[in-house]
Amino acid sequence: MSPILDSIGSVKAYGWGALLSLGAFESIASASGTGSSNTISFTSIPQTYTSLQLRILGRASSGTVANVGMRCNGNSSNIYTRHQIKGDGASATATGAISLASITESFQVPGNTGTANAMGVAIIDIHNYTSTTQNKTIRIFAGNDLNDTNGTIYLTSGLFIDTTAVTEINLITSSNWTTTTQFALYGIKGA
Repeated sequence: MSPILDSIGSVKAYGWGALLSLGAFESIASASGTGSSNTISFTSIPQTYTSLQLRILGRASSGTVANVGMRCNGNSSNIYTRHQIKGDGASATATGAISLASITESFQVPGNTGTANAMGVAIIDIHNYTSTTQNKTIRIFAGNDLNDTNGTIYLTSGLFIDTTAVTEINLITSSNWTTTTQFALYGIKGA
């Protein structure tokens, strides 16, 4: 590999590796919360990309916080695992769980009694989603400010233990998604 040098205005960046083409991400679909449902589903996902990325700006309609879980293909069998590191500026915890009906507690979003006008954010990557011979690896990077004191960051990995290609993603919260919640699904092209 050769070094990469790029310059924008007076700012220069140096590094090693390959640049990701801006055209490598393509918008597949977007959705908004309805205020009356705790599930958002993306269905009929095209099988023409290498990976998927889901971006979320979310809030729940009740409680101080709401847990967010994820399923693939609407499958609620106990075939998911979750590993997570969570930190709030004061403490950090690491947890794991197996034989789950979804990637439970992937992250949390504020509820209507949480910090006013605050949203939880997440970026979810689903790798090798078209494979019919491998289980699917899911990576989640998320954060929020739930109580006006310390924000919380989540680094979560999940596994969908199924060799079926992913054609549907379901995001489930313990309360309804507010109408201010936004979801965007992208396909990532291969190199």
